[in-house]
Amino acid sequence: MHVAIPLYHRFTALDAVGPYTVLAFAPGVTVTFVAGEVGPVTDDQGTLSIAATASYADLPRPDVVIVPGGPGTREAMSDEALLGWLREAHEHTRWTTSVCSGSYVLGAAGLLQGVRATTHWAVLDGLTGVGAEPVSERVVTEGKIVTAAGVSAGIDMALTLLARTDDVETAQAVQLAIEYDPCPPFDAGSPAKAPEGTVERAMSLIP
Repeated sequence: MHVAIPLYHRFTALDAVGPYTVLAFAPGVTVTFVAGEVGPVTDDQGTLSIAATASYADLPRPDVVIVPGGPGTREAMSDEALLGWLREAHEHTRWTTSVCSGSYVLGAAGLLQGVRATTHWAVLDGLTGVGAEPVSERVVTEGKIVTAAGVSAGIDMALTLLARTDDVETAQAVQLAIEYDPCPPFDAGSPAKAPEGTVERAMSLIP
């Protein structure tokens, strides 16, 4: 199975690296970072770059696409090279997926019309603007389109894909191999549970 993760300027690193790590551990899976041109692409903090080792033209028909989110989503939504590649790839994929605001890029490519989808809680309602039906869930599967909520949810989505593509035992083995056993020090991971004032603080941290 060949997985393509498209990168664009100001993507959020964990959106891409989380699913990459899960899937790269799985037997028989190849993960390639792609972009308009081969070379480094800088994340939303401006301090980390990941090298795209293939261009869109080099990998026109991946089995799986995972679109990360980030503040660069706004520009990516008007990148016709990326959107055209997504439309073409989607015709042949087994799974077309996104993490966080990457769902907006899928929507801009016309892939979410009437589709239940999720994204980061801060921008969830806006999915109606790209034709989707917003759903406040960690991972949403609609046919072969799978969307994940904010940032860390990409790890859950990748494990979900492994279980559906291979088997539950493989997904469980990968989960154990990467010791994904979340036990956060605070129960503040969603607006519904966060203490008073935390939502405002969180919003101030989002570019």
